[in-house]
Amino acid sequence: MTKNNESLPQIELKGPEASVFFYGWVIVGISLVGMILIYGIRHSFSVFFPSILDEFGWQRGSTSIMFSLNILVYGFVAPLAGSLGDQWKPKSVMRLGIIILGIATASCAFARSLWHFLLFFGILAPVGSAFSGWPLLAPALANWFAKRRGLAIGLGQLGGGLSFVFGMFIEYVISQFGWRSAYLALAGTLIAVMLPLYSFFHYRPESRGLKPYGAEGIGFSKDSMEELPATTDRKFREWSMFRAMQTYQLWLMVLSYSLYWGFASYLVLAHQVKFAEDVGYSSLFCVSVFALFGVSMAAGQISASLSDAAGREPTITLATVLSVFALLALVFVRDTSKPWLLYLYATFFGYGAGLYSPTLVAGLADIFHSRHFGAIAGLLLTGQGLGAAIGPSLGGFIYDFSGNYISAFVLCIFCFVSACVCVWFAAPRNASRVAVTFRKRISKDI
Repeated sequence: MTKNNESLPQIELKGPEASVFFYGWVIVGISLVGMILIYGIRHSFSVFFPSILDEFGWQRGSTSIMFSLNILVYGFVAPLAGSLGDQWKPKSVMRLGIIILGIATASCAFARSLWHFLLFFGILAPVGSAFSGWPLLAPALANWFAKRRGLAIGLGQLGGGLSFVFGMFIEYVISQFGWRSAYLALAGTLIAVMLPLYSFFHYRPESRGLKPYGAEGIGFSKDSMEELPATTDRKFREWSMFRAMQTYQLWLMVLSYSLYWGFASYLVLAHQVKFAEDVGYSSLFCVSVFALFGVSMAAGQISASLSDAAGREPTITLATVLSVFALLALVFVRDTSKPWLLYLYATFFGYGAGLYSPTLVAGLADIFHSRHFGAIAGLLLTGQGLGAAIGPSLGGFIYDFSGNYISAFVLCIFCFVSACVCVWFAAPRNASRVAVTFRKRISKDI
């Protein structure tokens, strides 16, 4: 495989202080827009869900499978996408991903059977999302920022929260022109905006002759490097996918992401609009609550910079507490007499989910950042995919069996708490110690 075309140029690298404006913030802005449009397609599922059920009359459990399949395929493709970004041509990979995602989304407009949705939305769309989205955006942000990494990743992922607000636009298109036209509008907007915008994307700061923001903090700290045994070969001083996979810290972080986002969050998000409609609220009100969740999530992502000061684990704990209270509020929604419970749910859950994701990615980067971080970070999304393969469809089957979502929501609360415990045991706060311990073990085996 050829080397990344954005490999290190033979020029003197300049730090952020050499320019009035640091180009890394352009990468943050591109990531923000990309997250809105790319993940707006996946997150719009719950907006399309009622219309698809009404037209075809399918059961919720079987129809939800296409959402679970989407995230499952995405999770398995994500490490490959991250590895291609590390080793090959990120811009080419991302443009290819936009084209695949655009074609898959447009094809949903012509779906007539469930297997059409399984193919277009469940298989092709997540391949496009993985090649154009977070598996390459997250490591790029980690590459550009050594300091303020939590802030940069949180701002870059801000579009993920705003993608739920994007659902308001989709609901309007559906109400005016139908759900099939809405899929065509999504595909056209994605291609028209993202293909030219990715021309300004740079995976590594070195490709523009720059150093990462706070470059002295990149990789392993000087102190941790000095603690390494003198006999340790220099080639062992960087994390690879294989070496990271030998640590329990990586698998705990993957499990945490799987439980919080893959299983629990996507179970709730896939069914929240239909749940509120069942209670008696109008579709417009339900989508507005969905949008409030997105705004709150965006606020949480901006606040992810708290983890740079307070620590990754305390921030994850705060996110978990908010998410648990949010679902407790949802459990007590019985009719339309207390709309404030839905507002409370959307605000708390959105803010908690917004805090959780960038904080976990930043914590993973604290421990494992290297030239191979794209592939390593992709494993988080594999965990997410495995959890989502069960969560959304299980939520639908629980409803089909019991006639309500209460048991599903209680199960999600358990998953939130378990995800938080995993992060505390993974301990991103001890990142340098993880590196030193692993390398000492390697030196003994040489």
